[in-house]
Amino acid sequence: MGIFTRVRDIISSNINAMLDKAEDPEKMVKLIIREMEDTLIEVKANCAAAMATKKKVKRELDAVLDHAKTWDSKAQLAIDKGREDLAREALVEKRRFVERGEGLEDELEQAKQLVATCQSDIMQLEDKLSAAREKQRILVQRHKTAQTKKRAQEGIRRYDTAEAFQRFENFQQRIDRMEADAEMVNYGRKPSLQDKFAELEADDDIERELAELKQRRQPQNPVS
Repeated sequence: MGIFTRVRDIISSNINAMLDKAEDPEKMVKLIIREMEDTLIEVKANCAAAMATKKKVKRELDAVLDHAKTWDSKAQLAIDKGREDLAREALVEKRRFVERGEGLEDELEQAKQLVATCQSDIMQLEDKLSAAREKQRILVQRHKTAQTKKRAQEGIRRYDTAEAFQRFENFQQRIDRMEADAEMVNYGRKPSLQDKFAELEADDDIERELAELKQRRQPQNPVS
């Protein structure tokens, strides 16, 4: 397949349609991008060669036209000097350069068209490449999102079962039992002698504070 045939195929290709048919769209878009990048390098190289050819042909054409003008001037000089024979030979040389110039003009026009075609292909390929890279970015993001969603759904299904809730219930019952055991540690224990005296001292403190409170609340007798 020639370079320009491949370019035309890539430019006319429908990336979305290709991805719809692909079993692995992410892998497919990577291959598309690689093909476009390789083709773009070749097209740019061909375009550079065509531009160099155009400049070379233009220089040759300018030189040939200068020679044609020179022989035209010489033919005019020969006529002025009465040398018709020399004028005729000068015109023959002029015609030779004119004919060569006509051929170079055709070459130059072809070179210009080739450069224009290359430049147009480059612009279209770069647009296609940008679209493919954007498609790749979206596909990668969608792939990551799909993986995250899949893991989330698997987690929901794993814990959204009677077995999972039964494990939570068993764990809660174990905590309830531990709390009950902690409450029963001191249940029914008789107070020690030290506890009894501490309780009496606490009662005395309460009674004393209560008496002080009553005393403050009684109305004071006015001084005579």
